[in-house]
Amino acid sequence: MSRTQGTSGKGKPSGRGQKNGGGKSASRGSNTPKSKSFARGNAPIKNVNPPVKKTTHPNEIRLNKYVANSGMCSRREADVHIATGLVSVNGKIVTEMGYKVKLEDEVRYDGARINPEKKAYVLLNKPKGFATTTSEGKGRTVMDLVANATASKIKPIGRLGRNSKGLLLFTNDDAIAAKFTNSNKGVGRLFHVELDKNLKLEDLKTIQNGFKIEGKLIAVEEISYIDGASKNEIGLKIKNTGNTLIRTIFDYLKYEIVNLDCVAIGPLTKKDLPRGHWKHLTEQELNNLRML
Repeated sequence: MSRTQGTSGKGKPSGRGQKNGGGKSASRGSNTPKSKSFARGNAPIKNVNPPVKKTTHPNEIRLNKYVANSGMCSRREADVHIATGLVSVNGKIVTEMGYKVKLEDEVRYDGARINPEKKAYVLLNKPKGFATTTSEGKGRTVMDLVANATASKIKPIGRLGRNSKGLLLFTNDDAIAAKFTNSNKGVGRLFHVELDKNLKLEDLKTIQNGFKIEGKLIAVEEISYIDGASKNEIGLKIKNTGNTLIRTIFDYLKYEIVNLDCVAIGPLTKKDLPRGHWKHLTEQELNNLRML
């Protein structure tokens, strides 16, 4: 082979020409088909299977995160509580690290059921025309008014009739909700009641002392005329979670309720809360509720 044979013309072997069957090299410009080049940058792609991803269910959450999200403790502390057998899922003790649960599972910590949602406490000054229900297909409801308040699944404590107005508390905290339904204590709610006519003094005393309707005792916590107002406006305090008791009382005594307004729930008032608006409870307001 001469010095220039099979080179790029600069005296150095190009390495690109290959001999054909007749001993002649196939130059770059020849019509002879080129073989595959394995030069750097043109190496064949290896057929490597990608790692198989583990399937995850969006409705599942690690048990330690579930416990931590409930506000009971940190996630690291939750691991300790799980390992020591303080956490159960659907009635069975779980000590396995990394165990996953569904949001609808019943998870208990030290016997008490817990919820992984952030606790939320929303106070609404309800206007007329909204039903107190979480059911759909009931027209305008109070849930429409607090739809943007929180991502947590809150629900109203007690009820106010569609034509009633005033304060209504929403929460996903079962411990707070239980205070309202406790048959021994309960939480007092103060109503401003406007009647179609003046309330007779003897009827006020009848309500104050309690009376029976069809053998059932009807009683309220407090009742009085409102200072500076006419005798058809009264203040009435009950611990029932609904307002049907109030309507039952005045229907029986032949009065018609013109306006019914819940002006206070325990220590919570309507101060700085316009009709149709809501607010999150302050830490102090929440502490006051917890102390009841």
